[in-house]
Amino acid sequence: MTPDLVPAPAPIAAAAPPVRPAPLDRLPGSSSDDPFHRLAAAWLLSYGGHTQTAYRRDIQAWAAWCEQLGVHPLAAQRFHVDAWVRHLSSQPQARTARPASAATIARRLSALSRFYDYAIHDAELLTHSPVASVRRPRVSDESQAVGLTAEQLRRLLRAAGEHSPRSAALAALLIFCGLRISEALGADVRDFGHDHGHRVLKITRKGGKSARVPLPPPVVRALEDYLAERTSGPLFLAAGGERRYPYISAKQQFDRLCRTAGLPAGVTPHSLRHSYATENLRLGAALQDVQDAMGHADPRTTRRYDRSRHSLDRSPNYLLAASLTHGESDGEGVR
Repeated sequence: MTPDLVPAPAPIAAAAPPVRPAPLDRLPGSSSDDPFHRLAAAWLLSYGGHTQTAYRRDIQAWAAWCEQLGVHPLAAQRFHVDAWVRHLSSQPQARTARPASAATIARRLSALSRFYDYAIHDAELLTHSPVASVRRPRVSDESQAVGLTAEQLRRLLRAAGEHSPRSAALAALLIFCGLRISEALGADVRDFGHDHGHRVLKITRKGGKSARVPLPPPVVRALEDYLAERTSGPLFLAAGGERRYPYISAKQQFDRLCRTAGLPAGVTPHSLRHSYATENLRLGAALQDVQDAMGHADPRTTRRYDRSRHSLDRSPNYLLAASLTHGESDGEGVR
């Protein structure tokens, strides 16, 4: 069994329940491995990249919760999952020091549901899922990211350009192309090329899908200035130029640039993706074109990024106020 696919390296304290021996024998690993580890390893093999990493983390969190309750994950019942949801929604979490958001809880339950469905229908190891009837939290139709105005985006671009060629190139990719920061940091120099007369960057999206992103002139100039004569290796390098620029370092630098640019609190790299959608739709870009550019399978996902600005800018409140105040100035309004 591939070691990095095992979701929990430590043995599970609770005893494993009886499972069907024939299906278990078809899973990775040996009889000395816990069946939950073997099942999770087999399930994760069907995913790659960031999706596999996120699902592995969710399964690890679930296994840790089951260990606290003294129950084996393959013997868990619905009330164990309900207790986990209550814990996630009410207690500060280790990574954020605050309760998990509805979106985070929904994502974790989705991963858990997929895992147990695999155990039932594909591995044929279990007969029921403890997640089957668990109520999912309602996720807002609006993106929770802080959106930026065009002027704020210009200030961030200036701050990045004044800081370094690397910051300028990364900011340009995120702002002008709407990339996730993981997509930009995961690219290599060889992915920066040409396609049908366009300068493009090949990236790996969520789920492991590849895409070629067309690069507008400001992004091309920023990348060429940063890369200089470099022709191989990661697109973005860490200090010293020997390894890939890690997310934590990029995030810390992004926070410093936001402070320099005088941006509001709560801005994250994902805010730039939010702003990419909002500004493009405001400028008249077709929803389908923005959806394709962002790699969304469902247009409703793209629509979430614009819903707040859409509802504010097009609110009928402005129409009524303009009509009544205009009539009042003509001496025809209601007194």
